[in-house]
Amino acid sequence: MSNRRRPVRDNTYRTQYLRSGAWFARRDRWFLEEAIGNGEIRCALCLGAGSSRSLELHHLDYRGVTQTPHGWAAHEQHDDLTALHPRCHEYVHQLIDRDRVFSRFVSRRTASLQAIARLQAKIAHYIEASMEQQ
Repeated sequence: MSNRRRPVRDNTYRTQYLRSGAWFARRDRWFLEEAIGNGEIRCALCLGAGSSRSLELHHLDYRGVTQTPHGWAAHEQHDDLTALHPRCHEYVHQLIDRDRVFSRFVSRRTASLQAIARLQAKIAHYIEASMEQQ
């Protein structure tokens, strides 16, 4: 098992599922549930506020994504998705793709959550260093 992203041409999840009506309906439902449950929606990495227009959803687990003879089914659990700004989302994927442990030896959920924590630590360090320079 690998958590690395496959090229788009070899990845029906990216070329079909993420463009399907099932995914857009699930995405809309996630943002609605999150807003009702937590009020303001924030990026899991930078903690900046966002909305369904400015945030993307990252899959911590793909168990709810299935392809049927009639198309795609989107049954992801709420906790299997997390919101990220597009740039933050790309940073998470880049770290997972280049880190051997994240990409091969741990679950996708563990890889994603640890990548987010590692990137948050880097952001905090950068902020501290810039504050000291002032």
